[in-house]
Amino acid sequence: MVSVPKIPHLQQYGTTKQLVIDGKPFLMLGGELQNSSMSSAEFMSEVWPKMAATNVNTLLGCVPWEMIEPEEGKFDFSELDKVVKGAREHGLHLILLWFGSWKNGRSTYVPSWIKTNPKRFPRAEIRKAGGVIETADVLSLFHEQNNEADMKAFRQLLSHVKHVDEGHNTVLMVQVENEVGLLFDSRDGSAAANEQFAKHVPEELLKYLAEDYDSLNEDLRVNLKTFVARSKPQSGTWEVVFGKGPKTDELFMAYHYALYVNRVAAAGKEAYPLPLYTNVWQNYAGDDSDNEFPVVVGGGGMPGDYPSGGAISDVLDIWLKFAPSLDFIAPDVYLNEYSSSCAKYRHKNNPLFIPEQRRDEYGVRRIWAAYGTFQALMASPFGIDTLEPAENPFTTHYGLLNSVSQIVLDAQRRPDSSLGFYFDDLPATWKKGDADPAKPYVQTFDSWMVTISRCFVFGKPGPGSGMVIHLGGARFLLLGWGFQVSAVSTDPSTKFNGILRMEEKVVADRETGRLRTLRTLGGDETRSGAHAMMPNKDPDYGGFPIAVTIPARTGIAEVEFYAF
Repeated sequence: MVSVPKIPHLQQYGTTKQLVIDGKPFLMLGGELQNSSMSSAEFMSEVWPKMAATNVNTLLGCVPWEMIEPEEGKFDFSELDKVVKGAREHGLHLILLWFGSWKNGRSTYVPSWIKTNPKRFPRAEIRKAGGVIETADVLSLFHEQNNEADMKAFRQLLSHVKHVDEGHNTVLMVQVENEVGLLFDSRDGSAAANEQFAKHVPEELLKYLAEDYDSLNEDLRVNLKTFVARSKPQSGTWEVVFGKGPKTDELFMAYHYALYVNRVAAAGKEAYPLPLYTNVWQNYAGDDSDNEFPVVVGGGGMPGDYPSGGAISDVLDIWLKFAPSLDFIAPDVYLNEYSSSCAKYRHKNNPLFIPEQRRDEYGVRRIWAAYGTFQALMASPFGIDTLEPAENPFTTHYGLLNSVSQIVLDAQRRPDSSLGFYFDDLPATWKKGDADPAKPYVQTFDSWMVTISRCFVFGKPGPGSGMVIHLGGARFLLLGWGFQVSAVSTDPSTKFNGILRMEEKVVADRETGRLRTLRTLGGDETRSGAHAMMPNKDPDYGGFPIAVTIPARTGIAEVEFYAF
C-alpha cells in the first residue's frame, strides 16, 4: 500500500482546534510580512535569517493575483517557488495570503486584464450625497464572471502549491482574500446589486436566523430586532423583513460576500485541501475602543466606515453558516479591546487566529491572552520584517513560547486549565500611592481561587504578561514576567493559605515539554510565602538600597500552594 502524505490540517480537541503537522500539534509563532515583501525571493533572502533570529516559525505573506496570472490563463509561479524553497531551507513555514478579488475592501491586486475591462468585470458603485453614483475601485459581488475568474486563479494556485510542497509541509494554510467588504457605502449601489436587493430574502437565510436565533451572536441579535418582532410578513425583500438602514445593507452584503468567498475557497480545496480562512477589518467605536486613536483611523462604527459585509461580530454567524469551506474566520485586532475581540471570535467554537495585530510592546503583551485564555492557533504582528531581532519585542516572548510550546499546546487541549494576562505600563502621571488602573485577574481552578497581579516592587511597577497553567491539585506553572500569583482554598473551613514550594525551571526536553529545576525560590522571592513572584529583569527599587527581588530569569516557574 502506498502511503499518502499527510498535509497540514486542523484537529478537534474538545472545544478548540489545533494545527497538526506530520501527526503532531504545532504552535504557530507568526509574523505577517509587509505587503510587498514576498513578491521578491531576492528580498526575502535577507529576511529569512532575521525571522529565524526573532524566533518566528511561521510567516504570512501575500500572493497577489496580478503577479501569478499577468495574462489571462497564463500562470507564472516562478517567484513564489523560489520563496517557498527559501522558507524551507531556513526551517520556516508559510501561510499564503491570497490577494484576489479584494484586499482591504479594494480590488487593487487584480490583474491588469481585469482592471482595464470593467464591462466584462463590472465594478461596485458607491452612492454619494445628492444621488451621485461613483464607480469604485472594487469588483462587484453580483457578477458571476468576477467570481469565476477568481475561482479559476485560486484553484490554480492551490494546485501548484500541492505540486511543489506536498510532503514538505512548508505551506500550512492559505488566507482567502484580505479584509473583505465595501468601503464608503453600506452596500453596492450598482444596478445588479439593486436587483438582488429588491428580491425576497433567500429562504435558507430566513430559516437559519429563525431556527438558530438563540445561539446567534448577541451583536447580530441586536440588529435583528425588527425581524424577530414581526409576525408578518415572514418573507419579503430585505427592507421589508429587516427594516431600512445601513445594518440591513450590511447583512445583505455579508450574505453575498460569504457565498462568493466560499465558492473561491471550495475551488481551492478541490485542488489541495489545506486549512483556509479569511480575515476581518474590525468595526471600531464606543466601548470596543482601546486607545486614544481617533475613530476614523480604525474605520469607524458604521458599515462603509469599515468594509461593510466583512465578518465583524455583527454578521459573524452569517459567514460561519454560508462560507463552510472556510475553516475559521480570523479577526485583525489593532485598535479594539483585545480580550473582548478574542472572546467574540471564539463564538460557536470558531478557532481564534489573529493574522494581524500590533508589533510593539503593547501588542506582544496581549498574545499571552490569545494563547493562554482563548487557545489561539496564532497571534501575529503585522510588518514584522521591518524590525531587527534585537529591537523586536516578539523575539523574547516568542523565545519563551517556543521553548514551552508543547506545554502550551497541552494546556490548550484541557479546557479552562490556563489563563493568559497582561499589564500595561503605568501612565506617566502615576506616582507612588496611586491606584493601579489594571485590575488583578482572578480565576478559580478546581478548589483554588488564583489571583494574578502586577509584580510588587518598591518603586514604580513595570508592565507584565504571561500565562498561568493549572497542573492539577495545588500545582501551577507560571510563564512570563512582571507578575505575581497568590491562591486561596475555596474550602470555607480553611484557616491558612500559603506557598508550599516554588522552583525556577528550565526546559530539559522541548519536544516532550519536560522541565527540570534550576533553583528553589523562597523567602524574599515569595514575599515570605505570600506571592509567587515573577519580576521583570530590571525591577525598580525606588531608591531602596537592598535588592529584595530576583528577576524571573528563565520566565518559567512552578509553584505549589497549601492550606489547612
